[in-house]
Amino acid sequence: MNVLERIVESTRDEVRRRREDLPLADLERGLAGRGEDRPFAEALSRPGVSLIAEHKRASPSAGTIRDDLGLIEVVGAYQRGGAAALSVLTEERHFAGSLDDLREARAACVLPLLRKDFIVDPYQVTESAVAGADAILLIVAALPAKELARLYAQARDLDLDVLVEVHDGHELSCALEVLDADVIAINNRDLTDFTVDLQRTYELLADVPAGKTVVSESGIHAREQVDALENVGVDAVLVGETLMRAPDVEGTVRELAGRPLDLGEEL
Repeated sequence: MNVLERIVESTRDEVRRRREDLPLADLERGLAGRGEDRPFAEALSRPGVSLIAEHKRASPSAGTIRDDLGLIEVVGAYQRGGAAALSVLTEERHFAGSLDDLREARAACVLPLLRKDFIVDPYQVTESAVAGADAILLIVAALPAKELARLYAQARDLDLDVLVEVHDGHELSCALEVLDADVIAINNRDLTDFTVDLQRTYELLADVPAGKTVVSESGIHAREQVDALENVGVDAVLVGETLMRAPDVEGTVRELAGRPLDLGEEL
């Protein structure tokens, strides 16, 4: 069993426990209290490469990434630095996240929020909406095509945008032919062994039809990489670990987002 399969299995167990604690019918009552819509996909379509800044406490490959900054400090730095949207990792066992992180981020900023997790059950789609997500991640490698299509349709019915993540040509075909996804995330990290190869974005991009929004994930740590990705037509990048480890989080966001500090802001 590879890393992704282990995480998916543990996620299914955790969802069963959460459903026992809070049945779906009770969870759905929270949909009536959802806040104002913050369109996620729209935020990625502005000129240049948009930065999705990720709050990520830990990972299976890196262990603890950072524990000396609170979520509100990180989210504030992301927003001030010019991020177009936020990604909040909510998986607990392997990434040390939680839905409370998503709720806290929602209250602390005005940016659209992506719930970054291993979504494998309709219950999670509903709880994402209730907790304040504007978008969810669906990983093609994690589920059969029929289940993916079901979750994708449910998310759209709840007015959630969907970032559909792929790692190879077969998964890209599924995202395009089965889901007709509008926002495609090419993850340069192989979730079976967590190796990273930025070349994956360049190889798969040629097969993405015009009109789709393309996000490159993982392995991005310098503005030169962002510029190179922009030159080949990438619309957005998702960066987590580089930002979380930065001594100056806001400054690193500004650098990657191509937004220098002006005198008015400094004062």
